[in-house]
Amino acid sequence: MQVGRGVLSVAAGLILVALATVGYALPPPFDPPPLSVDPVFQTLPAQPPAEIRPISTTGQIVTQDITVDVGDTTLEATIRAPLTPGRHPALVFVQGAGPGVRGEFTTQAELLARAGIVTLVYDKRTVRYDFRNRDFGLLADDALRVLARLRTRADVDPARIGLWGVSEGSWVVPIAAAKSDAVGFTVLVSAPNVSPMRQVTWAMGEQLDRLHAPSGVRELVTRAMSAVHMNFLRYDGLPALRGIRQPVLALYGTRDPSIPFVESSRALTRALAEGGNADYTIRYLEGADHGMRIHGGPFAPGYLETLSNWVKGLPGTARPPVHIAGATPVQRYEASEVPAAPWYAGGAVLGFTLCLAAVGYVVGPVAEMVVRLRGRQLPAEANALIWPPIRRRFRRMAWTGLGLLVSVLAFITLLVLFSVNQAGAWPAVLAGWLVIRILAVLMLLQEVTSVAAVVSGLREGWQPSRPQRAAIAGVLGSTGLLLVAAAYYSLFAFPW
Repeated sequence: MQVGRGVLSVAAGLILVALATVGYALPPPFDPPPLSVDPVFQTLPAQPPAEIRPISTTGQIVTQDITVDVGDTTLEATIRAPLTPGRHPALVFVQGAGPGVRGEFTTQAELLARAGIVTLVYDKRTVRYDFRNRDFGLLADDALRVLARLRTRADVDPARIGLWGVSEGSWVVPIAAAKSDAVGFTVLVSAPNVSPMRQVTWAMGEQLDRLHAPSGVRELVTRAMSAVHMNFLRYDGLPALRGIRQPVLALYGTRDPSIPFVESSRALTRALAEGGNADYTIRYLEGADHGMRIHGGPFAPGYLETLSNWVKGLPGTARPPVHIAGATPVQRYEASEVPAAPWYAGGAVLGFTLCLAAVGYVVGPVAEMVVRLRGRQLPAEANALIWPPIRRRFRRMAWTGLGLLVSVLAFITLLVLFSVNQAGAWPAVLAGWLVIRILAVLMLLQEVTSVAAVVSGLREGWQPSRPQRAAIAGVLGSTGLLLVAAAYYSLFAFPW
């Protein structure tokens, strides 16, 4: 007796509603509130003209490659120094996240050297630094050893040698500055000053808004992030900021999609005030992105001028008449912490679920192969009519489950890539999300119709063999697990 289409439709609809409810009912909820308006940032004064006066970048320089021993490894570095006589201020570049090769800073290191500042760029360590494990204190020790090496040069003014850090490097530089008086000043470029988790979450929300991504995509990404456990994501950089006694220059761009720049500035000023440091300068550059460039191209107007004039003007520029100036920044939402995932949604449980689902999909064919290798025959009475169609359903279901997993991974990768270059990305994001939702619903329909086919076969007197029972339990159970996991990650949520 076949199960009617009406019954199947009602069953599929009820299950779909139940799965859609899972995404709303289970934690962690995430809804960042709008950022409260801060009168300080509503209208900022313009930068003083002396800060952005033109600089000469035509001076002659000398370039030298060196190797610095930092204990457990060595770092390759390049020094660029002006050929003009006397001692010069000096700047060590501390990299952001990623491989951190010194070639990233060649252009600005050379221009600053031609403007009269000794610059040093070095390759970030690869030993004890990877995607999951990062020790900012270890990176700070590296920066101090590199700085000590630069400090020995006769053409460097030891009172005006400092550290420049961008993005992740701005968590490193304050540690080094608070630890050593050898650091004469600090430059923080695009410094988050919130935990890495809050920074990444805020950045992803901004990217999704810019990509016109559906609301369900935000739920998928934030729930996936809540299950990630890395040793540095909850790092609190405020204690190190409170320990800085040196002059601080902080530069932010108004078109930076990677950091909550208003909250970052407020956190910096609050921490410095708590530490008793009034020698700070915060400047917002119109149109500058995370790397102080315009759409990833040329440097933002005023960036090199502000940096060079401030460094060369020390100690006179340490305490400006206006602490915060430049273009007016606009930050819409707070940088909220993503709650940690409950135990049943952690990375270990998710990995176990996927492994269990994979085992379930292959247990039937493996059991059937074992029976054949032992020389036994499978029962053939009712199997010839009932089992082949069910087996085809199971195969399609397994391929759909695999396709859904691959699609989700590819979609997240797509989001990461488009966060760097968003030109024309939103149609691809919508199309990718549509594919994922269709595969999820298709897998649900396959589960319902396959259960109905098995029930109908049993009613007709079908007595499945042991391999067939294993296949039924494995495939239906595996798909059920994937459906629940998909529901948790909001693949069935409403609205779109």
